[in-house]
Amino acid sequence: MSAEAHDLYPGARVLSRAVAGLPATDGAGVELTRLIGTPQLSLLDPFLLLDVIHSDRPQDYIAGFPPHPHRGFETVSYMLAGRMRHKDSAGHEGVIEPGGLQWMTAARGIVHSEMPEQEDGLLYGFQLWVNLPASHKLAPPAYQEFGAAQVPVERPGEGVEVRVLAGETSRGTAGPVTQPLTEPLYLDVTLPPWATFEELLPSGHNAFVYVISGEVSLPQAEGGQGRVQATELGVLSRGGPVRLSAGPAGARLLLVAGRPLNEPVARGGPFVMNTRAEVLAAYEDYNAGRLG
Repeated sequence: MSAEAHDLYPGARVLSRAVAGLPATDGAGVELTRLIGTPQLSLLDPFLLLDVIHSDRPQDYIAGFPPHPHRGFETVSYMLAGRMRHKDSAGHEGVIEPGGLQWMTAARGIVHSEMPEQEDGLLYGFQLWVNLPASHKLAPPAYQEFGAAQVPVERPGEGVEVRVLAGETSRGTAGPVTQPLTEPLYLDVTLPPWATFEELLPSGHNAFVYVISGEVSLPQAEGGQGRVQATELGVLSRGGPVRLSAGPAGARLLLVAGRPLNEPVARGGPFVMNTRAEVLAAYEDYNAGRLG
């Protein structure tokens, strides 16, 4: 950060780097873009993965995600357009509609499916994986699921709209999702042209911004202003407040932060544990029908 920017905004987070997503295929052939969980950004503790599905071509998404297992972490699904039906081995079933979200704690294990509830039209959504600490990886599964009308909207400035999905903003607006293990903050922010948005984040939390449309600028580590363009993810430095400014076309973005766990991470497809032996045990449990 430049000395001038630091003086104006002491302790501000800066842009560490901007990351472009990589094309990926998951489920039964769903085309998506992966931003966390790639060689460019394998992990941003406690965030393990971020996928974006954005297509109006049915062949890109219609096959969906047939039944598959998870253990050891949480999956967070948030829809902007289209509808996704989910169903699982614990008897839970529902539809995530535009503006709605599901925060599923897989913990010791669940088998579930996520299938598009549409045959054509735009499907636009995000799935974020959030790690669980070792002490809770084998806890009972749980859900927090909310429709668009249950997500509070904060308007801190003219034309600025902040949908608070999880956590609490520095202005006191609390989202419907709470998770004390990682203390996540998950915001969907819309900015008019040239508007600035500020949010105070806990100093120890890791954080990122994903730009849905437009672009945002903020100080960068080497000085001057850095920019994060539409469909890019900006990794933020540690610090406290973040200050984002929209360009001439305005911007829409996700701002996400969480408390890192600082624990070993062992991945094995749909399982995320602390050791390789625990991942192998998860596969054994799944194959033997003991997952859950």
